[in-house]
Amino acid sequence: MEEKQPVPILEMKKITKQFPGVLANEDVDLELFKGEVLALLGENGAGKSTLMNILSGLTRPDSGEIILNGKAVDIDSPRDAMHLGIGMVHQNFKLVSTMTVAENVILGLDSENFVLDMKKVGKKINEISDHYRLKVDPDAYIWQMSVGEQQRVEILKLIYRGAEVLILDEPTAVLTPQESNELNEIVKKMTKEGKSAIFITHKMDEVMNFSDWVRVLQKGKLVSVVRTRDTNPKDLANLMVGREVLFRIEKKKCNPGEVRLEVKNVSALNSKGIEALKDVSFSIRAGEILGIAGVAGNGQRELTETITGLHKVLKGHIFVEGEDMTNKAPIDLIKAGVSHIPSDRVAMGIVGDMSVASNLAMKEYRKAPLTQYGLLHPKRIFNLAKGMIELFMISTPSPNTNVKFLSGGNIQKTILAREIGACRGLLIAVYPARGLDVGATESVRKEIIAERDNGKAVLLVSEDLEELISVSDRIAVMSEGTIMGIVDTETADIESLGLMMAGVSLKESGAKGG
Repeated sequence: MEEKQPVPILEMKKITKQFPGVLANEDVDLELFKGEVLALLGENGAGKSTLMNILSGLTRPDSGEIILNGKAVDIDSPRDAMHLGIGMVHQNFKLVSTMTVAENVILGLDSENFVLDMKKVGKKINEISDHYRLKVDPDAYIWQMSVGEQQRVEILKLIYRGAEVLILDEPTAVLTPQESNELNEIVKKMTKEGKSAIFITHKMDEVMNFSDWVRVLQKGKLVSVVRTRDTNPKDLANLMVGREVLFRIEKKKCNPGEVRLEVKNVSALNSKGIEALKDVSFSIRAGEILGIAGVAGNGQRELTETITGLHKVLKGHIFVEGEDMTNKAPIDLIKAGVSHIPSDRVAMGIVGDMSVASNLAMKEYRKAPLTQYGLLHPKRIFNLAKGMIELFMISTPSPNTNVKFLSGGNIQKTILAREIGACRGLLIAVYPARGLDVGATESVRKEIIAERDNGKAVLLVSEDLEELISVSDRIAVMSEGTIMGIVDTETADIESLGLMMAGVSLKESGAKGG
């Protein structure tokens, strides 16, 4: 007897969407089954987020239809999508930072009474939080929370509102390995209860662990549909970028020169007034990459921001090229040749309403040839941008396109191009490959190694231990604001690094110092 084929609960048929100069989606089909997870793969700018923005009501398709539970539906807004049980967690969270978790969860809901019973709301949030192990405090303010906690709030918000289909756009791009595992468990529990999920990702191991089906987009077109159990990371990577991708980067042996950055006994407070850095000391030499490993929220942000002048040092000193730069303004650090790829690309890395060209010129516009006699030369800025766009393979209709209209990965490439191009001595790279596809990630890692080989000192912050071991020369492990130890990558192993990230000392972890 022939096996009965399951009926999809959601179908997108022949979806086409065009923006000025860009065909984002062309006749794309999608099917989602009850209790299953679909992974949506593709290079940066392949049309994944556009397709999901259509499904979640943020964008209208030019043509095509959406069928939910066998009926054609018209999704004109996120509210329409939510009423149909479809909710999306975006790469850049849609939370109000000055409000509490509970206030964000009920914001804009019609179902709440005019006089709010916040105790009742808090109780329901706690019930959902306990059921899915989301570990969220209803009374905490968003600004006090780590990125991983904020993502849990977004998921909780959708469940509170009755979502049956969850769309997760790059759900683990901002998470630690531990938080990624927790998210996996949350999604598995949801699917066991009949909910379904679509997630956009570039991480092949997560595709294999999370999903039941994979659909691959290339330049706005659907090029492959495959069951996850019938494929492997290498084949998926090849489908995405159209060529073989090397998952390990070859690099020459480190040849360090003079000290470019010295951090001496630095302590600093976080935004809550709690000590985030405790007597931190290390140095980086020219021609060397020092990786910083640690679970998010263990002082990495405060460390990079104290070095770049964005955060006050409480005690200790920071020297760049031998000059004391402690608590100097960011502009002084820029003039000293320090470049900074920040962790939050949208809030700190770009000005969305300015063009790609203007964003690329932000570090160089003060001097010739972009400025002469106090006047900016737009044509020179345009030509500079064209060269950088080509070199870093930024997908944009034009250098004059507002940067906010680019995909997340291409925004990241814009920041990378600007900061690497302006770097004269020290590059602070915080999650530089976050949100990038496998091909672009490979390119970024090669660029960072090339900066090292050109005599730059690089501080690389990452929660991907394999990336740190592959790219760095030495790795400093942080736990609760303290450097637990510094190891040479030639002798480093993931197990001992993980122990140190959990607070075990260098000696007790069994790792060899570097």
